[in-house]
Amino acid sequence: MALAAPLSTTSVLPSSRLHPFIGGRNWQHGGCLLPASSRRSQLEPASSGARSRSCRASALVCLEERKFDASAEVAGLCEVGDLRSAVGCISGAHFRGFQLDAAAYCSVLQLCADLGSLEEGRKVHAMLCSSGFPINGVVGSKLVFMYVRCGDLGEGRRVFDGFASKTNNFTWNLLLNEYTKMGNYSESILLFNRMRESGVNANSHTLSCVLKCVGALGRVQGGEQVHGYILKLGFDSYVAVGNALIALYCKCRQIHSAFEVFDGMPERDVISWNSMISGCAANGLPIKCIELLEEMWCSGISMDLATLVSIFPACAESGALSQGMVLHGFATKSGLIKEMTLNNVLLDFYSKCGNLGHAVKVFEKMSHRSVVTWTSMISGHTRAGQFEEAIRLFREMESEGVAPDLFVITSVLHACACNESLEEGKRVHEYVTRRKLEKNLFVANALMDMYAKCGCMTAAKMIFEHMVVKDTVSWNTMIGGYSKNCLPNEALTLFSEMQSQIRPNSVTIACVLPALASLSFLDRGREMHAHVLRMGWYCDGYVANGLVDMYVKCGALKLARQLFDRILVKDLVSWTVMIAGYGMHGHGRDAIAVFKEMQRSAIEPDGVSFIAILYACSHSGLVEEGWRFFNTMRYEYKIEPQLEHYACMVDLLGRAGHLIEAYEFIQSMPIEPDSTVWGALLFACRIHRDVKLAEEAADKVFALEPENTGYYVLLANIYAEAEKWEAVKKLRERIGSNRLRKKPGCSWIEVKSKVHIFVAGDKAHPQTKQVELLLENVMKKMKEEGYAPKLRYALLRADDMEKEEALCGHSEKLAIAFGMLNSPRGKPIRVAKNLRVCGDCHEVAKFMSKALGREIILRDSNRFHHFEDGRCSCRGYW
Repeated sequence: MALAAPLSTTSVLPSSRLHPFIGGRNWQHGGCLLPASSRRSQLEPASSGARSRSCRASALVCLEERKFDASAEVAGLCEVGDLRSAVGCISGAHFRGFQLDAAAYCSVLQLCADLGSLEEGRKVHAMLCSSGFPINGVVGSKLVFMYVRCGDLGEGRRVFDGFASKTNNFTWNLLLNEYTKMGNYSESILLFNRMRESGVNANSHTLSCVLKCVGALGRVQGGEQVHGYILKLGFDSYVAVGNALIALYCKCRQIHSAFEVFDGMPERDVISWNSMISGCAANGLPIKCIELLEEMWCSGISMDLATLVSIFPACAESGALSQGMVLHGFATKSGLIKEMTLNNVLLDFYSKCGNLGHAVKVFEKMSHRSVVTWTSMISGHTRAGQFEEAIRLFREMESEGVAPDLFVITSVLHACACNESLEEGKRVHEYVTRRKLEKNLFVANALMDMYAKCGCMTAAKMIFEHMVVKDTVSWNTMIGGYSKNCLPNEALTLFSEMQSQIRPNSVTIACVLPALASLSFLDRGREMHAHVLRMGWYCDGYVANGLVDMYVKCGALKLARQLFDRILVKDLVSWTVMIAGYGMHGHGRDAIAVFKEMQRSAIEPDGVSFIAILYACSHSGLVEEGWRFFNTMRYEYKIEPQLEHYACMVDLLGRAGHLIEAYEFIQSMPIEPDSTVWGALLFACRIHRDVKLAEEAADKVFALEPENTGYYVLLANIYAEAEKWEAVKKLRERIGSNRLRKKPGCSWIEVKSKVHIFVAGDKAHPQTKQVELLLENVMKKMKEEGYAPKLRYALLRADDMEKEEALCGHSEKLAIAFGMLNSPRGKPIRVAKNLRVCGDCHEVAKFMSKALGREIILRDSNRFHHFEDGRCSCRGYW
């Protein structure tokens, strides 16, 4: 009886050991929860076999009650979010040798997932393993779920792979979805295939996920296989599955299949319509996007944010300004206009539709602006040719603390390039260097393009040489830059280097052809033409136009015309190149015929086209025709004349001998004449030997371009031809005091694919003696026929013998004579010169073409001269 009155629990155990969820009928014994009934069984001794059997039965009940109470306590702790105590409770139960039920483990694993507590989750996993609890079914799925939600996909996958049975599609979908979110689409598809092999039925979530993966990888055949599986299972009527199929086919550019799915859907939601609209936009069908939007509206489906974000780019591409403005109004009324994403596409829409005013209004009303906002505005102004405003916006963006991304940087560099704003471009370059972005390929290419278009090829070359990775754009930018900056040799050298490292494309050829044209390398140009035909690039408009231009500038006008006639689709550039080509060769009437043919073809001429036709009239002495085209440009086509047009008109009047009219024309110009305009008058004064007017024109030119040596030399030549040697001396002293250097005259000729260069007075060429002997014999024959050398073109104060010697040393004569000696009879001799041909050389070339029976094609800095049978194509207008 001494044991009849046990000690109270409070007198033995401290209150801290008690848990608030323990009721009055439970008490703690060694850390385990015991019911009141088991309290008596432990205190009363067993006195018989019956009592022993009763105790064993009671013990089993006791264990079940212990398990139930511990599970209930874990569940209660999980409900209030006490993860640590719940895990501790499981640990205590395991220590006493009994397990909890599956619901308790699922509760604590769910809490681990909700709280992102990977550490506690791993503890629970370890206890499950040590207790021998089967990790399968609902507990296994919950364990995988915990690992996935806590960011340990690898461990979750290992648990999943250890399942004895994987019939629960929830876990399959969980892993599929997680691999998809990570972008590991291939693994997701492999898992889907395993799921099918395991006999687990997919549901709509499974199919939507795997379709997304197939679409992301662009595997249209795999998508079609999944589509067949969907039809087999009967999931084609599910809206979510249909939407996923539409997205797949749109991404794989199978828009017709997407429409078949869309048209066959028994029910469509707003996502269905949005998927089709965005799919049509992505596949270049902007008009269809607008038609779908109208159908959607008539079907009673209201537009949401995603609809508007998809439709505005389509409106921009199709130029549907009015429809876009209506949608803008709807967005405002519906309250969606507050969304930054929508405002960004609105900015892009208005700028692409050429309505920058509305874009600016949207921009100014935005309370928050992202980097995309600034990109849209800067790109819009650049696209509209408002380069200075684009640069200003970039500065404002920096001042507001918005960090430019790569798109902004490349866009503003493009604006600097187009505006030739070298200093602003350098400032952007400094920013790029500070942010260590110069190694980015797109940024490096944009920097090179900016420097090339600003005429700073040295800086462009430095960037190019420091690039770790160069793509075709990098090489093309440099080659094109050299060509445009009158560095054709460097362009061809770099092209040869490129061929050994990377394969050129059609753009490369379009960049190289101007270099060949500049140097008049006909043989290499023909090789390039053959390469274009082999590669099938002739259909490229830039290449075709470049080939025509190359043949024109290499003197092969007939070949240029044949090629021009073969161009199936002629654009404005094609026509302009041919018109300018005829003008260069002195065929003004042919140039006019091509211009009229262009007008009949419904191609509207622009300012450049009128420069070409006015140039052609000038070099053929077609004064009346020139005036007519000038007035047509102003009054019929409403094109305001620029300085280039005025210079052409001054040149036209001056060459024809109308010097006073040309001078008065300059005086009446509505814009300030530049050095090109006054230079044209100065050149005309040399032709007609008007020293007084030449001096007045020269004063204007020297004030505008004090460092251009060419104009000083031109005036010196005018003085020398008038034998005003004191004036020549003073002018040469002025050139020397200003540290100006005269460009040396040189000519070159291509013989057997090798280029030979001749400089005036140079005797270093191996065949100098043979060349001089041929020229002496030619001069002798000319004198026998009564020709007297035009000594005024010697441009020096000396006796006639010295002047005659100097004339014989002119570079074009040396090149022509070399061509006579080294090219087969019957082949035209093609010579190019960096300066204007002198009058004496012009007469000698005419004589040699007749006396030696050879066609001579001479290209100087001004135009082409075709010498044949003693006549020249210029007819005195050169």
